[in-house]
Amino acid sequence: MMIKGILFDFDGTLTIPGALDFPAIKQELGCPPDQAILEYLETQTPGKQSSLMKILEEIEDQAAEVSCPNRGAEKCLSVLKGRGIILGILTRNGLSSVKKALKKFDGVTIRDFAAVITRDESLPKPHPDGVYEAAKQMGLSTGEIMMVGDFRFDVMAGSAAGVKTVLLANGVKSVMLPGDPEPDYIVSHLEEILDLSQAPPIRP
Repeated sequence: MMIKGILFDFDGTLTIPGALDFPAIKQELGCPPDQAILEYLETQTPGKQSSLMKILEEIEDQAAEVSCPNRGAEKCLSVLKGRGIILGILTRNGLSSVKKALKKFDGVTIRDFAAVITRDESLPKPHPDGVYEAAKQMGLSTGEIMMVGDFRFDVMAGSAAGVKTVLLANGVKSVMLPGDPEPDYIVSHLEEILDLSQAPPIRP
């Protein structure tokens, strides 16, 4: 089936990786190095969870202020818009930081995305809930959507929802772990996804 919509992760995918220093954030929040931040917050008492979430939101907003569009992101989004591809964002971040970071993009605004799904609208990746919600808001079936992200949670969520998945390598070694689902495609920069809907998948 022809791809009619593309769902992007945000931080490290549409923006240059590194604005969020996850090891430092975990240390500040008291999160164990081997545990994901949002999942760690869920284990805290309501009061502590609320205070830690405020700290996390402040860190995300500060990172958004210094973030920049990733290589090829603006051109990629512009070409896709011109082709009539429906665009969406699925992120574990809060909405405030996404809005701030998007202001750094030339020719792209939040209104260009039919769906912007943050941790406030769905269960966070790797749960597929956000993919299903995005598909609903984009008016597409999961078979018509491609999910693009730079982390294993993106591939896991997309695979669980039945969408084609693209791992953006960003010039680093694979972030996938043994037992993870294989991405359908691996690309080194965003402009490579422009022709992927016509290419055979890597996975047999």
